[in-house]
Amino acid sequence: MSSHASNRARVIPLRPVPAEPAAPPEPAEPAPREPLWRDVVGEVLRRERLAQERTLKEVAEAARISMPYLSELERGRKEASSEVLAAAAHALGLGLADLLALSHHRLVRQQQPRPLRSRTAPGRKEATSRYGEVRLAA
Repeated sequence: MSSHASNRARVIPLRPVPAEPAAPPEPAEPAPREPLWRDVVGEVLRRERLAQERTLKEVAEAARISMPYLSELERGRKEASSEVLAAAAHALGLGLADLLALSHHRLVRQQQPRPLRSRTAPGRKEATSRYGEVRLAA
């Protein structure tokens, strides 16, 4: 063996190396992120409180929850129990059903209609709604 020979080991690739790097795929438009329930409810609570021109302290005292906790609810940082949501809603003069309805309207406005996925058996009747195709039980 020659003294000029390299001491480097010969590497044998396990996978063939492509001759040219493939062009990166076109970036697809990301699917819109579905909002979290806590974010939507928090927005509704804050919007209602501000519409009534009330402070966090006033509403928190009326709901018998801490002011920092109410603030975190409004910012969507905490997932509240149904009891806490009902207390916050009642402190704002709303029922729990009102809070749910307002949250529902907010979600509907934020979402674009998408087809519903059905788990019904094939061969059933189909109908079209504003949300797309819906399969109906016969």
